[in-house]
Amino acid sequence: MSPQPTSAPAPAAPPRRDPDGSDFAQLTRRMVEEGLLERRHGYYAVRFGVTLAAFAGGWYALFALGDSRLQLALAAAMAVVFGQLGLLAHDLAHRQVFGGRRGSEIGGRIVANLLMGMSYGWWMNKHTRHHANPNHEGRDPDVAPDIVVWSQQQARQARGVPRFIGRRLAYLFVPLLLLEGLNLSYNSFRALRSPYLKRPRLEGALLVLHFAAYFGAVLAALPAGRAVAFLAVHQALLGVYLGFVFAPNHKGMLMVTPEMRLDFLRRQVLTSRNVRGNPVLDTLMGGLNYQVEHHLFPSMPTPALPRAARITRRFCAEKGIPYHETGLLRSYREIFAHLHRTGEPLRAEH
Repeated sequence: MSPQPTSAPAPAAPPRRDPDGSDFAQLTRRMVEEGLLERRHGYYAVRFGVTLAAFAGGWYALFALGDSRLQLALAAAMAVVFGQLGLLAHDLAHRQVFGGRRGSEIGGRIVANLLMGMSYGWWMNKHTRHHANPNHEGRDPDVAPDIVVWSQQQARQARGVPRFIGRRLAYLFVPLLLLEGLNLSYNSFRALRSPYLKRPRLEGALLVLHFAAYFGAVLAALPAGRAVAFLAVHQALLGVYLGFVFAPNHKGMLMVTPEMRLDFLRRQVLTSRNVRGNPVLDTLMGGLNYQVEHHLFPSMPTPALPRAARITRRFCAEKGIPYHETGLLRSYREIFAHLHRTGEPLRAEH
């Protein structure tokens, strides 16, 4: 059976020196021998084509439906389409589509900034730091305490609104996700003043163009009340969709502290959770349900991940490294159980 993350797994013993190189080097050679790091241009051509067709079709339907209650169903469908654009931007940022930086950045800004309305540079900076130190308190921005706390230690130190939320985090997590679409937009514009953003004027111009077209199209197609409802449903469900895609990846897995000594392979495997896939789930999650393999080989194209998962699972068994894989519903149960445990120190005070 897969190890349960109800208590963080103990760090594996330091790897023994091996004449064939580190454990990660051995695993990498297996991936190379299988051709799993090679580009899959045909796959991405089809995926981009289908996603862009759905994007264009959604805007056509907005005007074709007119003032109809079906617009709310369209808003929900467009939340999935925008989420798929975000997943494509993710693959571009990791150079899964193009090997070079220039093509990846151009494609990333078009997909993220112009089509989706999210800063490519802001997200890439944040996500790169996450990959370097997943679930590391103090280094991974995805578990940095802000409105939400992610560990009992953070909960004990929380004050004000984070303290209120932390006490009830398992119950408030989904309502908070309803605001995540707005949060992405807010952070995208706020990042335009950040020194790490390479092309702030270009990114800003693309964001302004996106939102001018986005709001303009909705307000032109619908009366005010229906337009507000469309925007609210679209942004709320976009946040929920992205949250339910990304949350299973690491939430409830090992939280790394400075005193832990983990090599690259163990750091990535022990902090990540895989969700068993199928063609539908792999599409909806953009392959991120194979989170262990994605973290070990970020530039590996999405269609190679299922095969890579089988190889990695066997390799970890050979090395005695805990490898956690579960079903989708079980992953959410583990996440909410972790969120509930996070608030225990705060609830114990009352």
